[in-house]
Amino acid sequence: MRVLIVGCGYVGLPLGAELVRQGHEVFGLRRHPPADFGPTGIIPLAADLTRPETLAGLPRAFDWVVNCAASAGGGAEDYRQLYLQGNEQLLAWLAGSPPQKFVYTSSTSVYGQTDGSVVTETSPVEPAAATARVLVAAEQRLLAAARTGFPAVVLRVAGIYGPGRGHAFRQFLQGEARVEGDGSRVLNMIHRDDVAGAIEAALQRGRAGNIYNAVDDEPVTQRAFFDWLAAGLKRPPPPPVPADAESWRKRGITNKRVSNGKLRGELEYEFKFPNFRAGYAPEIRALMGPASQ
Repeated sequence: MRVLIVGCGYVGLPLGAELVRQGHEVFGLRRHPPADFGPTGIIPLAADLTRPETLAGLPRAFDWVVNCAASAGGGAEDYRQLYLQGNEQLLAWLAGSPPQKFVYTSSTSVYGQTDGSVVTETSPVEPAAATARVLVAAEQRLLAAARTGFPAVVLRVAGIYGPGRGHAFRQFLQGEARVEGDGSRVLNMIHRDDVAGAIEAALQRGRAGNIYNAVDDEPVTQRAFFDWLAAGLKRPPPPPVPADAESWRKRGITNKRVSNGKLRGELEYEFKFPNFRAGYAPEIRALMGPASQ
């Protein structure tokens, strides 16, 4: 297969390297790519999704396209340019030569539930956060295109962690973590390598017009997660801070348990790191040194 990975970075690089290993021809697109992607074998392409003229001169005959471009932050307008307008630009650019499969990595932040309930791909998506509402709009645009024949698949990805990444983990290491209220808010996570694996499964077996939650097997409460880190790293747990429903609403904070049943069942995906303990164990061993081996 001839594959294009848009936003070939933290997730796209290991995905591309694995696809190259399997014998695919892989192109990695970034705004400012390196001269080469080293031993991965990925071919660099330069373009900016928010500037359609930069796409014009690129090759288009791809069998698979993955859009895993990620924002470095910013507000709703930044999200609109990258995720909504960016997908619009890709749809227009690929219109003359559509791929066999197009996978877009959205986010489980589109689920706005705050009651700790289990959510599936059919649960309502009514997030309070303006950035998450942009992600909903981007999904809707791709799903509308799928209804007219464009082979779009949406992966709703939970909080990504892995080598050098993990917001709550970094906060804990820096002494900045806090337990909100009684610590019962649920965190949904997935290891970087499993995001790449889920994308590959979606490319191979995902059905156009379908949504799949990419999240590990074990949503965990904030309290349980930090208590486990504290025990493993032999540090005190973070202090508590008051939290209430109104403060969560204002910050767009959600509280839900995201199900991966459809990913496991329909896409037959088996996790490399089925829970946070398996995923963070190598990071903890590295921090604790030989004594922890």
